[in-house]
Amino acid sequence: MGKRDKKVDAYISKSEDFAKPILKKLRDAVHKACPEVEENWKWSFPHFDYKGIFCSMAAFKHHCSFGFWKASAMKDPYGVLLGTGESGMGHLGKITSLKDLPSEKILISLIKQAKKLNDEGVKNPARIPKPKKELVIPDYFLKAVKKNKKALATFEAFSTSKKREYVEWITEAKTDTTRERRLKTAVEWMAEGKARNWKYENC
Repeated sequence: MGKRDKKVDAYISKSEDFAKPILKKLRDAVHKACPEVEENWKWSFPHFDYKGIFCSMAAFKHHCSFGFWKASAMKDPYGVLLGTGESGMGHLGKITSLKDLPSEKILISLIKQAKKLNDEGVKNPARIPKPKKELVIPDYFLKAVKKNKKALATFEAFSTSKKREYVEWITEAKTDTTRERRLKTAVEWMAEGKARNWKYENC
């Protein structure tokens, strides 16, 4: 028999009112599809384990989510699974009411499929890293840095990733005022030999 965790009971009871019936329905479906499932607590939300993690659920302020650990290896005959990038988290989109869930039959079918993947020891396909974009350094950035010899020496000695941290921090500023303030700070920090995230490097 499976195992229910009191932490999950508490999580559901503390969730927004709209989320409670959704979480209960998802939880019951998992236990029905996989009677051996054990509830676990990871990353501050409920996970369901059966020969390893295989699905999870979470509640937010305005929606719930439900995700499969090996969704990329699953078949989707019902056309209901979304990529995590499309839904923020989870593979059933943003669930705001019970109407947003697929039918119980479909839900249980998907959960059983996820269970089978763990039974068979199937692993997630290896992720292919996306090639990084070429680092483009704006003229105004270089002009400011070149005015300070120490800052320039530090910047030139940085690895590409360290350079990128500064460049992106400044180019992503939403206003000219913010950009100028960040650029001034960047030059000061580099003059002291500091990387963009120097505050966290010694934590």
